[in-house]
Amino acid sequence: MVDWHLVREMKPPRTQQEWEAEFQKYQQFPEFKILNHDMTLTEFKFIWYMEYSHRMWGRVVGLAYILPAAYFWRKGWLSRPMKGCVLALCGLVCFQGLLGWYMVKSGLEEKPDSYDIPRVSQYRLAAHLGSALVLYSASLWTGLSLLLPRQKLPETHQLLRLRQYAHGTTALIFLTALSGAFVAGLDAGLVYNSFPKMGDRWIPDDLLAFSPVLRNIFENPTTVQFDHRILGIASVTAVTALYLFSQKIPLPRRTRMAVTSLLAVACIQVGLGISTLLLYVPTPLAATHQSGSLALLSMALWLMSELRRVPK
Repeated sequence: MVDWHLVREMKPPRTQQEWEAEFQKYQQFPEFKILNHDMTLTEFKFIWYMEYSHRMWGRVVGLAYILPAAYFWRKGWLSRPMKGCVLALCGLVCFQGLLGWYMVKSGLEEKPDSYDIPRVSQYRLAAHLGSALVLYSASLWTGLSLLLPRQKLPETHQLLRLRQYAHGTTALIFLTALSGAFVAGLDAGLVYNSFPKMGDRWIPDDLLAFSPVLRNIFENPTTVQFDHRILGIASVTAVTALYLFSQKIPLPRRTRMAVTSLLAVACIQVGLGISTLLLYVPTPLAATHQSGSLALLSMALWLMSELRRVPK
């Protein structure tokens, strides 16, 4: 799909003529000319419907936020703080849709000075994923705050440290998930398919191949994969340390379940990440790994919710 219309594009092509016209539009862009020049109409329909499904699902999600929010607002069921929260969430939904098209547009632009294959900008992909993660996190946090009553915990020094560790670990998990956008955007998962070493070295020779050095962090596939590995290892280490520290503190059953679940999902996510790498990034496994990052973030947010202070 090489254009964007909020309403008009909801109706897919139906006749052979409409499909051929849509295919001809796609043929004007670099992705077809350089990467998919031998693509058939049948193959084009498959990638078209993949993008179409994603966009339609985005619209469904948007309506799932906006329509109930408008209804509850009109009925007067929202408190003043909740109105602000609802407005922020609905604004994020709209922003996410616009950011999605801004990202897609980057993959349609002519880049005469580039020798790389046509792809969306990894910066815009990271922004799109980051926005989605913020929207999901804010929604989950709001839901947990409303559905799970706060548990009164003794405000000891150890509990304060545990709460701080939980916040730091959640931020690290978020950053690791966000770094996955750069891995996907640059196909960085395909440059070194070995673990724990990268090839036969712990630190690859081309880690800082780009100049200036800062470019490597966001544009060098080797550095991007290396950073994602380090962040992943740091995340599972932090989760393990958090779990071990929590064992020294008397916690309610539900809070203990949140800590244990966080560790379990972290271990599964590490296994998924290593398997994805060693098997040369098969799409189903890569998608499962991406879903695993969301599950891990969810467990971390649940734990943070459990450790909230009870207002006096």
